[in-house]
Amino acid sequence: MPAPPKTSDARIVAAARGLLERNGRDGFSLNDVAAAVGVRAPSLYRRFDDRAALLEAVELSLWRDLGRSLAEAIVSHQPLETLQSQARAYRAFARAHPNGYSLMFDVQSRPTEEGVSVRTDALAPALPALTALVGPEYSLLAARVLTPFLHGFVSMEIGDAFRLGGGLDAAFEHGIATILHGLARDRRRARRSR
Repeated sequence: MPAPPKTSDARIVAAARGLLERNGRDGFSLNDVAAAVGVRAPSLYRRFDDRAALLEAVELSLWRDLGRSLAEAIVSHQPLETLQSQARAYRAFARAHPNGYSLMFDVQSRPTEEGVSVRTDALAPALPALTALVGPEYSLLAARVLTPFLHGFVSMEIGDAFRLGGGLDAAFEHGIATILHGLARDRRRARRSR
């Protein structure tokens, strides 16, 4: 009978995520990950082809966690309230996982078919509220307006790029409210002009 495995993919990915957050993308090796889970580095190659494959698994686990955060942020049947709650959850996720968040949008990696699917699933919890707010014909446009604000704001925040003082919480809330109310207003205007 073969010996039971000393670790699992989930433990390896969790260890790599911990090292990523502490040391950054380039601040750890497969040897570091192996030591964190109590095995030797060659054992990792039975589960992941190389460091890039492990980083992809880490990235996908982050996308899945973001999706769960967005799903948990559905607070009501009011699309505006839900989208504001989901925007806050998105920001909280990025702030809690700054190096992981950077990895999720790293242009060095090209998403695989699985990666595209996981990303799509992660963002799916926001689509019903967005569609309810602006209608199905404008939901993609609305997502392409809202997403760059969220990504830009949290990227600047975790990169410590806001240096003029003032309240970041208030700025974030104002930005989200302005965008969502503007999208809803444009939707109402488009309905009236038909």
